[in-house]
Amino acid sequence: MPVKRALISVSNKEGVVQFARGLVELGVEIISTGGTAKTLREAGVPVTYISDVTGFPEILNGRVKTLHPAVHGGILALRNPDHLGQLDKHGIKPIDLVAVNLYPFRETVAKPGVTLEEAIENIDIGGPSMVRSAAKNHRYVLVVVNPARYDEVLEALRSGEVGDDLRLSLAREAFAHTSAYDAAIAAYLEGPGESEELFPTTLNIPFKRVQVLRYGENPHQKAAFYRDPAVTGPCAGNAVQLWGKELSYNNILDLNSAFELVREFTEPTAVIIKHNNPCGCACASSLLEAYKKALEGDPISAFGGIVALNREVDPETAEEMSKLYLEAIIAPGYQEDALAILKKKVNLRLLKTGEIAGQTSDRLDIRKINGGLLVQEADRIVLNPAEIKVVTKRQPTKEEMEELFFAMTVVKHVKSNAIVVTKGRQLIGAGAGQMNRVGSVRIALQQAGDKARGAVMGSDAYFPFGDSLQEAARAGITAVVQPGGSIRDEESIKIADEFNMAMIFTGIRHFKH
Repeated sequence: MPVKRALISVSNKEGVVQFARGLVELGVEIISTGGTAKTLREAGVPVTYISDVTGFPEILNGRVKTLHPAVHGGILALRNPDHLGQLDKHGIKPIDLVAVNLYPFRETVAKPGVTLEEAIENIDIGGPSMVRSAAKNHRYVLVVVNPARYDEVLEALRSGEVGDDLRLSLAREAFAHTSAYDAAIAAYLEGPGESEELFPTTLNIPFKRVQVLRYGENPHQKAAFYRDPAVTGPCAGNAVQLWGKELSYNNILDLNSAFELVREFTEPTAVIIKHNNPCGCACASSLLEAYKKALEGDPISAFGGIVALNREVDPETAEEMSKLYLEAIIAPGYQEDALAILKKKVNLRLLKTGEIAGQTSDRLDIRKINGGLLVQEADRIVLNPAEIKVVTKRQPTKEEMEELFFAMTVVKHVKSNAIVVTKGRQLIGAGAGQMNRVGSVRIALQQAGDKARGAVMGSDAYFPFGDSLQEAARAGITAVVQPGGSIRDEESIKIADEFNMAMIFTGIRHFKH
């Protein structure tokens, strides 16, 4: 079907002048509205105002301008004698192409201090109606919502090869566009931004595909990465890849785990993740020292790992990291000399998040199960020193207390059953994912070796039996942090007292399945 008339009304003006010029060169009449018409006319593109088509002015400050039979009749008419006869009877001309994208609702509500009234005013009504009409009638009407496809559409029109596949592809994209738009509105109106309801009755999250990955966790599994465009703030999902091979499914999982742990600390910190668990974590007075300490905690496991840093990468730290085979590095930024050093590693993936300033706007933790979703509030609780309870005869020293807080922060990011052994703000042993807690204790202590003497131990949940404390005491652990809450807490407290260990209860469990 030839394109004789096109309706163009876009919020995103990227490429619209060139697109309209290309259509005019093909003999297409351009109909437009408001700001788009003004932009095209100022660029010298001949335009027919929408009010000249409808015979009715825009009213209600632009709220009503395209909701008219002259518009929707022209879009929705099948190109058969019956429909075309009705158009002719009412003086309506067919519209063969609709290029529309919608008011920037998501961008509006992301602005600090936006009011409900401002959000409501940025809900597009006419735009989605035209898009859906054109997409429904895609056999006869081309619908373009993505400026990235303007050139493709022009090329198809020039060649005369506007096939069914292209029409259907554009219609799919159009319905996805309006669906995501409606989902963003529903999520805003029902979400915590305007009410206390954290879990809406219908969960609307318009994830946008960023890339198709080479494969999933294993080569026989297909995979893709989708981003939540509503989430603002530095995180793995919003990070920009500066260098290196394409990210894999497992890379992205590990990058997220690494960055979520490193952002917990304010002092220079380095985290090394392997198979979604921290094998290295350390704080120090400089980034270089933090990385060296993190690597020293488990240099064997660190090989092929993912590194996260909470400071801009300097050349000295870059030089040290370049000595080890790493899959990826994620950091707020990179100094130019540091980037030059790391780029010598052709395959090393380098990601930049921007400066860490608190948490992102993402409050939900979502996991897919077969047939549904599990949704929970993200585990972002911070230990309050005033709520810590010392349960042993011996009080922790100031240094031990600081170390216990470090241990509990790290153990929160280890898979359950989780145990960590730390010393000098350095992870020296981790037991993860064991079916019983004493098994995790033994693994963590074995990894720590002689360094366990004078170290502290953190547990993500209570000790159901006293055997874990006995293992810790024999290894030389001097202080323990755990949530408490077991019916056998007194047994663990008694053992700690026997060995002059200090122990604190937090009352907060950190299971991570």
